[in-house]
Amino acid sequence: MIDPRLFEEFRDIGRDIYVAGLTSSHGGNMSVRAGSRVIIKRRGAQLGRLKIEDFIETKLNAKDSGITRASTELIVHRTVYQKTSALAIIHCHPRTAIALSLTRDEIIPIDVEGSYLLHKVPVVAAEFASGSQEMADIVADTLREYKILMLRGHGVFSTGQTLEEAFHWISCLEEASDIILETHLLGEERKEFRKHSESYSKW
Repeated sequence: MIDPRLFEEFRDIGRDIYVAGLTSSHGGNMSVRAGSRVIIKRRGAQLGRLKIEDFIETKLNAKDSGITRASTELIVHRTVYQKTSALAIIHCHPRTAIALSLTRDEIIPIDVEGSYLLHKVPVVAAEFASGSQEMADIVADTLREYKILMLRGHGVFSTGQTLEEAFHWISCLEEASDIILETHLLGEERKEFRKHSESYSKW
């Protein structure tokens, strides 16, 4: 059984993700690293109505009995923790960002806040895109330099020192993606408020 205070954080962030429309009822997953352990949402748990028993504690570097009930993306979470300094990971399916991921290799915000906070968000692809070691390595290697990425046609992986930080990047990305889409739908010439840099500093 996980710490009740940690569960409250999982529950609140899960509800916020669902209420914000960033994933379907049972989609997405979340985890935190606690030393040599990973605490992750169980497979099939409803993100907006999480219960304390919906979380699995498993080893970071070895298989154990927890993996049979853990999220199918556990291998991705483990690999990210092994290769980065992240202490929290969220994966979900923000619809506008997914739509943009199908048409471009990176998402570059055009609004002030998105440009300042995100700079740009890489879009990566994997032949086997659900819980594969290939996907885990691609995601983890990219997240060495970025806090957030899009997996083409699938969803977002976001990291932070806390679940709240990881959620913040996703919320910013979807807002920036909405603005890109809505500006395109206006069908009018966009007025530049500043010059976009061709180079971006690393996260």
